[in-house]
Amino acid sequence: MTIPAFGLGTFRLQDDVVIHSVKTALELGYRTIDTAQIYENEAAVGQAIAESGVARDALFVTTKIWVENLSADKLIPSLKESLVKLRTDYVDLTLIHWPSPGASVSVKESMQALLAAKEAGLTRQIGISNFPIALMKEAIEAVGAENIATNQIELHPYLQNEQVVKFAREQGIHITSYMTLAYGEALKDGVIQAIAQKHQATPAQVVLAWAMQLGYAVIPSSTKRDNLAGNLQAQDLQLDSDDMDKIHALDRGHRLVSPDGLAPAWD
Repeated sequence: MTIPAFGLGTFRLQDDVVIHSVKTALELGYRTIDTAQIYENEAAVGQAIAESGVARDALFVTTKIWVENLSADKLIPSLKESLVKLRTDYVDLTLIHWPSPGASVSVKESMQALLAAKEAGLTRQIGISNFPIALMKEAIEAVGAENIATNQIELHPYLQNEQVVKFAREQGIHITSYMTLAYGEALKDGVIQAIAQKHQATPAQVVLAWAMQLGYAVIPSSTKRDNLAGNLQAQDLQLDSDDMDKIHALDRGHRLVSPDGLAPAWD
């Protein structure tokens, strides 16, 4: 299996808002949906999928285990609860959402529990999120790099995370970019706007195309049909090397997501 290059994120979307977003996206042709236990929207996502009429085996559904459920005795029961909410017998990918704060649960314990969930058929693939290199090494030691499908990290033009990307690639671990549009900051960037004008594209399409051309999966979210449709078309946009170089030059280590008490020691 591989990680689909393009999907729908659902962070900060709940209730009718997320139902509308997911149903609209599926209607437009999206087939990859990313959620998490802490988003408190798994049940709404499950409802939207059920009501969409799209066959389960046509979809790629990701959820993420919250830090309170990382211990061996809690991980699988919590994932089973997620499956009930999502109205499915399995998810395609399950991630450790954040490393355990203060390492109160070891990476080894969490990853081995996650691997057991995979072996039990609850998830087809497993992976990690927000893991710097040191913790990636622990995860690899616990279950082997071949069992880690992706590391989902904040990655956008202003935070290109090249050390983490390089290490992951050396290990054969795929990168999924979240916050790819930098909370919309990248859409206002003059460099990106100029590239968009050159290609008769939207700034969002340019940024998403840039990330996908670098080999990353992207999971942008939106509640607006036009934006959902436009983002989907980013898959058809081909940037040239000059475009890619100009976006590469925007990197300034500008991290947007680093919650107190959760954030590990970033590379």
